[in-house]
Amino acid sequence: MNPRTLRVLEYPKILERLAQYCAFSGGAELAASLLPSDDLVTVQEWLAQTYEAYQLLGQKDDISFGGVSDLRPLLDRAERRSVLLPPDLLEVKFTLQRARQLRNLLTRLEHSFPHLAEMAANIEPCDHVVEQISRCISDRGDVLDNASPELGRIRSELRVAQERLLSTLDRIVHSNDIKPYLQEALVTQRQGRYVIPVRAEYKGNIDGIIHDQSASGATLFIEPIKVVQQNNALRELELQEEKEVRRILLELSTAVAEEAVYLRRNTQVLAELDFTFAKAKYAYTLDATLPEMVAFQPRKNAHKRSKEEDELAAHPGSVIDLHRARHPLLDQKTVVPIDVYLDDETYIIVITGPNTGGKTVTLKTVGLLTLMAQSGMMLPVDVGSKLSVFEGVYADIGDEQSIEQSLSTFSSHMTNIISILEEADPHCLVLLDELGAGTDPEEGSALAMALLENLRDRGITTFATTHYSDLKLYAHNTPGVRNASVEFDIETLSPTYELSIGLPGRSNALTIARRLGLNPVIVEEAESIVRPDTLQADKLLDDIRRAKQEAFEAAERAKARERQGQLLEADLRYQLAQIEQARRAVIAETRALMQAELEEARKEVEQLRRQARSGFSGVSAASHEEFLARAEKELARRKQATEEVNQRVVVPGRAEERLTGPIEVGDIVWVASLQASGEVLAVYDATDEADVQLGNFRLKLPIKRLELRQKAVKETAAPAIRIQNSGPASSPGIELDLRGERVEEGIDRLERYLNDAYRARLPFVRIIHGHGTGAMKSAVRDTLKRHPLVGTMRSGDAGEGGDGVTMVKLVSS
Repeated sequence: MNPRTLRVLEYPKILERLAQYCAFSGGAELAASLLPSDDLVTVQEWLAQTYEAYQLLGQKDDISFGGVSDLRPLLDRAERRSVLLPPDLLEVKFTLQRARQLRNLLTRLEHSFPHLAEMAANIEPCDHVVEQISRCISDRGDVLDNASPELGRIRSELRVAQERLLSTLDRIVHSNDIKPYLQEALVTQRQGRYVIPVRAEYKGNIDGIIHDQSASGATLFIEPIKVVQQNNALRELELQEEKEVRRILLELSTAVAEEAVYLRRNTQVLAELDFTFAKAKYAYTLDATLPEMVAFQPRKNAHKRSKEEDELAAHPGSVIDLHRARHPLLDQKTVVPIDVYLDDETYIIVITGPNTGGKTVTLKTVGLLTLMAQSGMMLPVDVGSKLSVFEGVYADIGDEQSIEQSLSTFSSHMTNIISILEEADPHCLVLLDELGAGTDPEEGSALAMALLENLRDRGITTFATTHYSDLKLYAHNTPGVRNASVEFDIETLSPTYELSIGLPGRSNALTIARRLGLNPVIVEEAESIVRPDTLQADKLLDDIRRAKQEAFEAAERAKARERQGQLLEADLRYQLAQIEQARRAVIAETRALMQAELEEARKEVEQLRRQARSGFSGVSAASHEEFLARAEKELARRKQATEEVNQRVVVPGRAEERLTGPIEVGDIVWVASLQASGEVLAVYDATDEADVQLGNFRLKLPIKRLELRQKAVKETAAPAIRIQNSGPASSPGIELDLRGERVEEGIDRLERYLNDAYRARLPFVRIIHGHGTGAMKSAVRDTLKRHPLVGTMRSGDAGEGGDGVTMVKLVSS
């Protein structure tokens, strides 16, 4: 890619922002050196890697490169037989540990993230290096006593010698003979020797060696002659310790050097993974999507043209179709998105409009997004956007007007355009800002038109901005070229930054002058000088824009009404389901109450009958028989009333919708308790149950609760699936613990558990998902919200586990 183009389009700023998302210097170096590729397969591979990282971060936001370091400088030193210090060796250890963790994670997810798994598979664990370093060096950077038997022996003797020396010195400083001469009764160190602080005026009273004095000179630090030999012995042991520690560090450094090839490769793979995940993190910041990268696609002409015209204006097959594209360096909350596209007849776009209206931003958006996509980055565009992979992107953009004024001359721009014309071909993208500006308008317009014609004849995809009216007519009348404009709000005298392809822009100079308060006489004089056909064309453009805006607003109102209707329909369905559920609850309660009363009456009659058989004192048998007859008659009446209620309310739906006959595989059934219909997948004769597919869920339900609505169409004589050996539904327990599981596996378990709990008639269940990163909790609650077996759900109370638990009330059976 042309270096000047990269600078003009501000591609280095994108790389700077990308590097900020890298976890260590290896990834940041790759980000800083990233260049767009002109190979379609390579670009698609890069984007696939980025998109997999983007998806994985959405599922597991705890992917981390913490502890990873760039080992290459350490490896260079180790190979030169230099001794690596404990902090250096810990960098090697921590980097290898993180590399092993990432390798295990990504290779385990190979089915879902094959490109990342392929990258991670190149990591060599080098476990023996990690074990050696861990055995010899603590995580705080201390060489451990058990690093070698010799070091253990030396340090043991060192501790004994140190204790003896300190004990001797302690007796000295607390001796009544010595104590008066001391500044303080303490033992300290100077130059690696243990000493005591003696007042300067008493230095002759203590035999010993002076090692240091205080800043004021009032205190001398003397090594008593009695401990010189002990200090010497201690120092000898310290030297032996230093020598053994150096030997151990050299041994570990040699082990690292022997694996330098693998460690360098690991560092490179980690840098590539870090760089890939940085692109994914940047995509989240930009709210980006994955563009579709396509090859150049030859176009067939939609209308007949002459052979000569076809030869001169053949469409190169470039594809640019960006939906709601946003410049990545502008504030994503305020930037105005634009739609940029090339149709089957167009490969040159001429953009017109007022100054500061967004023409240059449009050019830079197209160019920069093209470079980003060819660098494997997701784009701030809507889903469905497409781009070709260009072999070169060339830009002559007048940003230097405000940055480097000396370069914003006609000569400078023309020199750059000449270079572009020499290098560009039909597989390139050319961006030209203010074409022909900086010179006489008539000559500049003619030159701009000739340049566009040259690019058109050569079939080079081009976006150009201009103020010249002649170029608007050229774009309107020339095959392969199309007008576009950036909108300007006359009322507010400010640009809207919206791009409108198909309509040329207006300069609006006279209108703006009038609104700013210029003398109307002057404005009218200017209008009389302007050619009448120009004024008429401007009026027609205003009418077209107004009609287009009205059509757009009408379409938006229609979409809003459609969305509102869908929401109302969903709300009504929900309310109907709630009403039906409440109705069923009342019916069930009434039925239970009537049944209880009936049972109570039956018991009373039976009790009276037993009393009649045993005899009553003072009452005739005939009277008892008459009472029993009346009671049994009343009991029969209540029973009949209960049955009539049951017959009226048990089966919902219109009679003409219900079918009779056995329920078989493939039948469409209505599940009244769930207010949903589904297809029967399997029938269990032993338990009179059936598997029913309700939306995305497969549920096992009692056959008596299913209403047959539509028989299966039997295309072949294939036997129905009937399962004979299924036992009765058993309770799966009122609690499901999903902590520590992957999201996909946890959701599968959750759906099976809800089905089993519903079959077991459990009224409510407790789902434990914990807090963690929040991924499992979000997935569980999203599933519960749309699951047909869930009536209500809530976070757990303090005594139930808090927000790490979700309490679920199942729909009634």
